[in-house]
Amino acid sequence: MSQTVDNYEKVSIYNLADERKEALLGKQKECTFAWTTKDGWPVSVIMSYLWADGRFWLTAGGHRHRISAVRRDPRVCITVTSTGTSLGAGKSVTAKGRCIIHEDRETKEWFYPKFALQLQEDEARAKGFEEFLDSPIRVVLEVVPEKWITYDGDKMWKDSIGKLGDEERGPALSSDSERLENELKRRGLT
Repeated sequence: MSQTVDNYEKVSIYNLADERKEALLGKQKECTFAWTTKDGWPVSVIMSYLWADGRFWLTAGGHRHRISAVRRDPRVCITVTSTGTSLGAGKSVTAKGRCIIHEDRETKEWFYPKFALQLQEDEARAKGFEEFLDSPIRVVLEVVPEKWITYDGDKMWKDSIGKLGDEERGPALSSDSERLENELKRRGLT
């Protein structure tokens, strides 16, 4: 076992293991969906999503600002937290990726039933929800992850009390392996 840490500046080593990441993405139903406006401002909204085939699937009316923004620049970000799930609080997943807008019937026909049933476990209610979703201007968003940033607060807690094994740590990302050292030097702390 390692020694107890004395601060929380190096957190990239507390990554979420792949199986816990998959569990979180499958259990949670809401995410924060972020995009950039035409004048460069970051904006986000909370949206329901379906995690399927290693991608995020969401839906919105084609007239929404986020749809215009994604048509202009498909680079988006999605963040999912474990709050409210059986995994307990303190875990998160952020995916940077590109968004594909689908308007075709085939995509809508497989997506709407699965999405509706995930959000409305009662089949009759799910069917009603599905019917409301299926409007002529609605689009389906497919976000293909390109980079992951994950965090597991359980690992940080274990490290705080000296019980996190070296094999449980992830590699330090550049924010901790390079930028932290530069910031310490800039402040005259090394």
